[in-house]
Amino acid sequence: MVSVAGVRGLVGTDLTPEVVARWAAAFGTWAANGKHARRPKIVVGRDARTSGPMFVAAATAGLASVGCDVIDVGLVATPTVQLAVEHHRAAGGIVLTASHNPIEWNALKFVGPDGIFLDDLAGTRVRELASGAADSLPRAGYNAIGAVAADTDAISRHLAAVLALRVVDVRAIKRRRFRVALDTVRGAGGAVMPELLKRLGCRVTAINLETDGLFPRPPEPVPENLRALGALVRRSKADVGIAVDPDVDRLAIVDERGRPIGEDYTLAFAVRAVLGRAGGRTGRRAVVCNLSTSLVVEDAAKEFGATVVRAPVGEAHVARKMIELKAGIGGEGNGGVMYPALHVGRDAPVAGALLLSLLARERITVSELVARAPRYTIVKAKAPRGARLAQVYDALRKRFSDATVDTQDGLRLAWPDRWLHVRPSGTEPIIRLIAEAPSRADAERLIDEGRRLCAAS
Repeated sequence: MVSVAGVRGLVGTDLTPEVVARWAAAFGTWAANGKHARRPKIVVGRDARTSGPMFVAAATAGLASVGCDVIDVGLVATPTVQLAVEHHRAAGGIVLTASHNPIEWNALKFVGPDGIFLDDLAGTRVRELASGAADSLPRAGYNAIGAVAADTDAISRHLAAVLALRVVDVRAIKRRRFRVALDTVRGAGGAVMPELLKRLGCRVTAINLETDGLFPRPPEPVPENLRALGALVRRSKADVGIAVDPDVDRLAIVDERGRPIGEDYTLAFAVRAVLGRAGGRTGRRAVVCNLSTSLVVEDAAKEFGATVVRAPVGEAHVARKMIELKAGIGGEGNGGVMYPALHVGRDAPVAGALLLSLLARERITVSELVARAPRYTIVKAKAPRGARLAQVYDALRKRFSDATVDTQDGLRLAWPDRWLHVRPSGTEPIIRLIAEAPSRADAERLIDEGRRLCAAS
């Protein structure tokens, strides 16, 4: 699967060291043609997957072969790589991670010099370079091969930057001495989340902290995968449960009763943490989220007079819209919080710190925070990619002629208290259908109609 930001596949089948080296060389060639030194610096980092060390070696070789110097930050969170690109003023970065995909997958994600994943134009150019003839990349001679250096301080810089944020009330969090249950799914989160919580004075009980990439469950932090964390919350009498995905850019929450509350609440709580501390001063600034994000985020923004602007699905799309609008907070409904006071990228450590800041300030439980706002139910489904999408979209618009239409990314049909989003996946060969409504039955009716029209087209 090739997308704007990178390429992913099955290890040993689609993704091999040869493939990784070629894509890395293509990215390095693109970076060398930018506004950088003739020997551009590229930051390379990885998550905990077993194929990570092998692919870091391949990517490093590919980059060095086109004259790029490599800064290896090791096993880190994806946002740590993004911040390292900015810190080193590098020409770009490569993250070896398949994020929430199953254990047999891996991927290269490409970061531009601004610390943001590549846009359409840059991504297309890297793809063209990688798809060219075998001798089309300008390989370096013996005296121009790139050098490799290690950066062992990337995680500590990341944590220090999070704790220095004005919106993160470290003293108030420490006074509360929160009991936190943590699940890092044996991914890169084990290298960063325990230390963050320790520095915030939390009492932590954890599972799956090993960073060996041997995921004990499906790695996406969705409610059905967090039963063990819920049990840990109840057993340890924790105030909150926190789960992150393998590359630590998404965070999900389990309440004090051991119930997963859904990933969309992560962003909703972050919005409340940021706008509530500002005392309404940022109320007229936009909150940016993607088209598949829950209405709970809109409810949180409206409480402080802020306007929600929606962007296509994908971190880079949200990031660039946030920069355009000078948004104070934004992200995606999958648990990805983007706080530009640090950097415009999804960041689970930031999300965790904002969550604890909100709980410390409001002095109520997670379940009480959830109960404050209207409840919605999101239902997600998939359909085969073989359906002709243009015909599906036309049929849906005719079927729901009373809906507000958004065609930025597939088709989103919206009403005041519900919506349906139909779009091709960027990471799997499927069509995604997502609906939200006040009840599961209402959301399922929207999904069923979408499936029916996909099958008929």
